[in-house]
Amino acid sequence: MKISHIEHIGIAVQNLAEAIPFYEDVLGLKCYAIEEVKDQKVKTAFFKVGQTKIELLESTDPEGPIGKFITNRGEGVHHLAFAVENLEECLQETEAKGIRLIDRQPRKGAEGLHIAFLHPKSTLGVLTEFCEDKNK
Repeated sequence: MKISHIEHIGIAVQNLAEAIPFYEDVLGLKCYAIEEVKDQKVKTAFFKVGQTKIELLESTDPEGPIGKFITNRGEGVHHLAFAVENLEECLQETEAKGIRLIDRQPRKGAEGLHIAFLHPKSTLGVLTEFCEDKNK
């Protein structure tokens, strides 16, 4: 498995319009993209810090994964995402090592990335995402 860097840190928020000013006005970062990922029932906002991104996640449906996360745990860090090469191979290798997969096959994520999640019960309580940019 080849991980090149932390692709992003996903942070669940109640409301993007209320959260974005903290990152822009207090931290001095610039929101460079807002995107809705309908099949994941989420709206995202992205900021860059060096090579790593911060992804704010606002639920578009209280029954979606972010809606349920906020109901159960409140706002805060939701997941850690790693940039990988050959996502399908990474999933096979990870599963062979006994890690429980949420996604057995890659799916489309924000920014056109192919993504897959590993179950936090197998990753020391951290929801872990693998991301592959097929355009590179």
